[in-house]
Amino acid sequence: MANTMEEFEALLNESFEMDTPDEGTVVKGKVIAIEAGQAIIDVGYKMEGRVELKEFANPGEAPEIAVGDEVEVFLRSAENARGEAVISREMARREEAWDRLEKAYAAEERVEGAIFGRVKGGFTVDLGGAVAFLPGSQVDVRPVRDAGPLMGLKQPFQILKMDRRRGNIVVSRRAILEESRAEQRAEVIGNLAEGQTVDGVVKNITEYGAFVDLGGVDGLLHVTDMAWRRVNHPSEILTIGETIKVQVIKINKETHRISLGMKQLQEDPWDIVAAKYPLDSVHTGRVTNITDYGSFVELEPGVEGLVHVSEMSWTKKNVHPGKIVSTSQEVEVMVLEIDGAKRRVSLGLKQTQRNPWEVFAEQFPVGTEVEGDVKNITEFGLFIGLEGDIDGMVHLSDLTWEGRGEDVIGDYQKGDTVQAVVTEVDVEKERISLSVKALGGDKFAEAVGGVSRGAVVTVEVTSIEDGGIEVTYEGMKAFIRRSDLSRDRAEQRPERFSVGDKVDARVTNMDAKTRRLGLSIKAREIAEEKEAVEQYGSSDSGASLGDILGAALKSDD
Repeated sequence: MANTMEEFEALLNESFEMDTPDEGTVVKGKVIAIEAGQAIIDVGYKMEGRVELKEFANPGEAPEIAVGDEVEVFLRSAENARGEAVISREMARREEAWDRLEKAYAAEERVEGAIFGRVKGGFTVDLGGAVAFLPGSQVDVRPVRDAGPLMGLKQPFQILKMDRRRGNIVVSRRAILEESRAEQRAEVIGNLAEGQTVDGVVKNITEYGAFVDLGGVDGLLHVTDMAWRRVNHPSEILTIGETIKVQVIKINKETHRISLGMKQLQEDPWDIVAAKYPLDSVHTGRVTNITDYGSFVELEPGVEGLVHVSEMSWTKKNVHPGKIVSTSQEVEVMVLEIDGAKRRVSLGLKQTQRNPWEVFAEQFPVGTEVEGDVKNITEFGLFIGLEGDIDGMVHLSDLTWEGRGEDVIGDYQKGDTVQAVVTEVDVEKERISLSVKALGGDKFAEAVGGVSRGAVVTVEVTSIEDGGIEVTYEGMKAFIRRSDLSRDRAEQRPERFSVGDKVDARVTNMDAKTRRLGLSIKAREIAEEKEAVEQYGSSDSGASLGDILGAALKSDD
């Protein structure tokens, strides 16, 4: 009997050991009832526990549990105050999940999960029982503005870091996308060849070009390859989402960069430029761009020429091109030079109008009178505005016959209207010389026109001075010095003359520059004497000078 009792006790203990699981482990149990939002689970050996139904649900889904289901739960303690086992489905799932995830992490395998919450710096992901952190930067290849559509979706993740002790898991969705993208890229790139024409969708537009999706791989269409003409901004030609035909220009096998072109599918207008725009031909174009050094004129789409600042205007020098033309203006230009290699056309704007200096020379030949306003006054003369928007210059020396130009330039002011005579037009140097003093003609030249040096002229005495007498000849003033009044010293007295006397004098000098006539009575007397001597014998033939002069005078009479 005693034996039987011992055996029974041993059996009983054995069954206790068998059926009483250790606290802190995962045990199997059976759902025996569901009530008040809880599942009652029998975990064996008369032990029951309760688990909230929501512990059986995946985030955002309804719990899937029914009476009779076998489930694994975590036994926290064998008995609580109510005499029930304290169990947790969530902790069981977590333990189970950690084991599974550690294996996947070691094998570098992907794991499945669902994003269910937003936290600072990222999101929370349920990996089937374990909660992981998904940093914001690891959600997608490009920054995600709205992660709403990704919430609750079952999708693969890559584990980046795990720490069981701290309960830390960091995952990435981006790593998987990049991997599949790289595979996809490699496949797409493998099917592309340089020179091939493909369809693509404009995905993004920047200052310098557009990114075009060629079906899983992006190519860059640079702004300079969009059209043969100048494109200021890609948005002038393209819109996001538009499907376009492009040519593959270059594929970089290492970086997987693809360069695309649109203009390569159109005819290059430069192929016919030289034939279409011969040198010196005139065409109408549109101003597309203005810079400090000139303006660009489009002759046709894709063909642009530069009008250098020096070729813009005959008269407006050192002026910004923007003061002469404006953007989008239609202008007439002449082709000056074509460089096919550099794809450059040099154009001229001023060549389509006549040279204003040539026109002036035709309309106003030397000697013509002109009128204009004083534009500028400098230390060497006046600048006068003339027809055709050009200037002529009156030099100081051309301002007056009497006195110095420096003395009379002060009489002029900017804006004064001045009349002058054209004295020279130099078309090459773009210079016009004018003279104010020549307006009434040259009175001195007119007065002494028929007179040469050595001639004897009759002058009228206008004033008696100490040093001599003042006389006039044909309206021009002259002065005979005291020493020139007679060859006889005793007769060199000015007072011997009276105002109004007519006197003969010999011209000793004519200076057109100083406008002076040099006169001498003494020279006339000496010349007459010399002549008489030559005519009537020499002074040493015995005849006196008085006899010779007397004879000469007689013959004159």
